[in-house]
Amino acid sequence: MRALAGAVPDPELPQVSIADLGVLRDLRVAADGRVEVELTPTYTGCPAIGVMAEDVSRVLREHGVREVVVRTVLAPAWSTDDITDAGRRKLAEAGIAPPRPDAAAHARGAGPVDVALGVRCPHCGSADTALLSRFSSTACKALRRCSSCREPFDHFKEL
Repeated sequence: MRALAGAVPDPELPQVSIADLGVLRDLRVAADGRVEVELTPTYTGCPAIGVMAEDVSRVLREHGVREVVVRTVLAPAWSTDDITDAGRRKLAEAGIAPPRPDAAAHARGAGPVDVALGVRCPHCGSADTALLSRFSSTACKALRRCSSCREPFDHFKEL
């Protein structure tokens, strides 16, 4: 069941699954066959969480589960450290610079993440990139441009 639910793609980043992003927090099968799922959004106001819940319910019902209960869980808060290595690889393959591993853990208690940090271009690998906008197509991404290949790209911000 967990593999089925976890394979649901993120509606805003369909190249990665909700398991890859660490949004799928828990899945339990009750004695009566009911499946209880816990999802944690990437940020509290994420508009995609409702779609994720509907998609998880649909997939599980399509595979014979009669009752699915999906809950949104806000604590502990989601962090970019929850993204799996496979998720980071898939983001990079899609042209989105993934967050640095463990960056959020190091930044906790130190204030906001420095947006001037060196971010490698997912197209050519250069670290010579510049921030164009703190927000991109979604609130969890920033828009950057590579100074070497001149390509713009999204960067999944460390949270």
